[in-house]
Amino acid sequence: MSFSESSLAIVTGGASGIGLAVTRRILSEGHPVAVCDVDRNALEALEGEPDYGSLLTAHALDVTDEAAVEETVEKIVGSGPPLSGLVNSAGIGRVVPVLDTEVSMFRQILDINLVGSFAVAKAAARRMERGGSIVNIASVSGMAGSVDRVAYGSSKAGVINMTQVMATELAALGIRVNAVAPGPVDTPMTRAMHDDEARQAWHERVPMRRYGTVEEIASAVWFLLSSEAGYITGHCLPVDGGYIMAGLMRPVREV
Repeated sequence: MSFSESSLAIVTGGASGIGLAVTRRILSEGHPVAVCDVDRNALEALEGEPDYGSLLTAHALDVTDEAAVEETVEKIVGSGPPLSGLVNSAGIGRVVPVLDTEVSMFRQILDINLVGSFAVAKAAARRMERGGSIVNIASVSGMAGSVDRVAYGSSKAGVINMTQVMATELAALGIRVNAVAPGPVDTPMTRAMHDDEARQAWHERVPMRRYGTVEEIASAVWFLLSSEAGYITGHCLPVDGGYIMAGLMRPVREV
């Protein structure tokens, strides 16, 4: 990312979980961040933190509302420094077997995770500085078939392909587009989705035998945003403790 001191990044879902860790990482690098989130209470709590001052602005936004997306991005860009980065982290997840998944739930998850990410990326790319960078938060659930995640996994697989198409088209505008695919990460959403049985299953399938941290995901996102990744576009980077690449593994043994 061709970040100067005044370059701006937008982070959707930036007031909690992975998005909050990304927000804090970008701010720690000295760059302004416009946080967009549907949770007004979380936004207010973030605004109340004393460390960020004028580097942080907060915007209530439902990413499924296309008109609101256009209006919010225009407001952010019109009143702030040049836009050079976007992180699409807004999303929801459900753990439901295929035959119990209602079509309405499937549509809702696609609308937030995939269509919402597209709407924000499109609005941001139209206003982004040459040399800018977009990072979409995907998931390993979009790279492999995981039980009870037909809607969530489908939405994240769509995010990965959307990333590839956008990278191909937007390269001519000097904009890079990549994705990060977290494995199991300790977030409020994961704690709601993963019961004890699910956590044990993840520990058995992840070679590093643990959940990731939001800070580890944020570090990968920052790398892809930054000029250090200046010749990388169209890729999906799993940050998953080795889950996607693992083949036959030894059973978990007590030490």
